[in-house]
Formats: sequence, structure tokens, C-alpha cells
Amino acid sequence: MGKVFAVGVGPGDPELLTRKAERVIREAAVIVAPSAGGDDASYALSIVQQFLDPKRQEIVVHTFPMTRDQEVLNPLRLQAAREIAGHAAAGRDVAFITIGDPLLYSTFQPIFRILGEEFPHIAVEFVPGISSISAAASAASLPLALADESVAILPATTDEAKILKTLMEFDTVVLLKISRAFDRVYEMLLRLKLDDKAVFVRRVGSADEEVIFDMRSLVGKKLDYLSLLIVKK
Repeated sequence: MGKVFAVGVGPGDPELLTRKAERVIREAAVIVAPSAGGDDASYALSIVQQFLDPKRQEIVVHTFPMTRDQEVLNPLRLQAAREIAGHAAAGRDVAFITIGDPLLYSTFQPIFRILGEEFPHIAVEFVPGISSISAAASAASLPLALADESVAILPATTDEAKILKTLMEFDTVVLLKISRAFDRVYEMLLRLKLDDKAVFVRRVGSADEEVIFDMRSLVGKKLDYLSLLIVKK
């Protein structure tokens, strides 16, 4: 019986992979990578390209569209889980790679649930990765928390009341999936007089990395999906 590894490959820089992540990726017989589909290639796969051996390894890309429609996503997740289980049952180790960390808003979590329900005999091991949150704070030279300060992480796509409450109650707030919600969040920052306490980071760890402190300059623009916002009072 093979083993399934959920491997965090970090935010974008191959040098930010852990030594264990690199070893598991090099040794696995099958590499499974998620993609949003269309022209959007697997970002996770691009990060680890230099560690792969296509002559020896089978590389599989599964498409999971950028949608909240569970009726669309669930059959795709089930198909991926069953394919992964098939490889493991045949004695092949599988590395499912995901950007950031596999237990923080990752594509693997629903697949992990299916594996546990349908294939409980298959062992799953998690290999943690550096999250975009830690990498973005580093890029901005911004301490996420000091002493007894509190930190909150939530998607910017959640409802306004929850975001406002979080901004008021926590010392540091990290907003993921900010690209489509930025203008709405910016209005909240203005309302709470926190617009000068925020930093926007896109494509952290890549050649396109950008750190922006001027929030007004981003209003009305089409922003990169791989972006986040850190608000520190």
C-alpha cells in the first residue's frame, strides 16, 4: 500500500520549500497538482518543477474551477480522491502539492475528508509549508504579533459585518482572497480610519512580488488573485 502526502510548497519561491517537502516530492511516484483550469496552469506545479523527474514520475493535474458551487466541485473532488486512492492501492506513494500550507485554506482539505470517509485504510501524512501570510509579513517587514497582541485570518469575501467586527476586535487582521473584494474592504478601512495601517502584497515569493502601502492607489483596479491584505493597528 502506498502513502498519500499532502505537501505544502510555500508561497512561490522554491527556496522556501522545507527539506522534507523537497524529499517527498522527489521520491513520490505520483505528483498530483491542483489547477483553476482554463489558461491558469498549476501554480503549485510551477514552484516545484525543478524537483520533478517526468521520466520516472507520473504528474497529474486536477482542475478545480474558481467557484463556490459545491455541485460543481464535489464530483471533481471525488474523482481526484478516488484516483489518488487507486495509486496508493497499487503501491505508489502520492504527493498532492498545494501552495502555502495544506491545512490552511488549501484545495486538499475536502479531498482529505473524502479519503477518510471512503478509504480510511490509506495513510495520509501532512508536510507543512510556509504560508503566504508569513511570507507576506516578511516581505513587508511587518511583525504579525508582539507580546499579547491578537491575530485574525479570514477571507475578504465574507460578509461585511464579520470583517468590520474582526477589524475592530483584533490587533492584526489578515484578509485573504482580497482581489475581488478590495474596494469594499477599503471603504471599511476608511470608515475605521485604518487605511494607513494596511499593506497589500501580491505574488509573494515570486518574480512578480509587490508590496504596496498606498491603499488608495489600488482602488478600482483589477488585482491579482494571489494577493492578501494585512491590517496592523
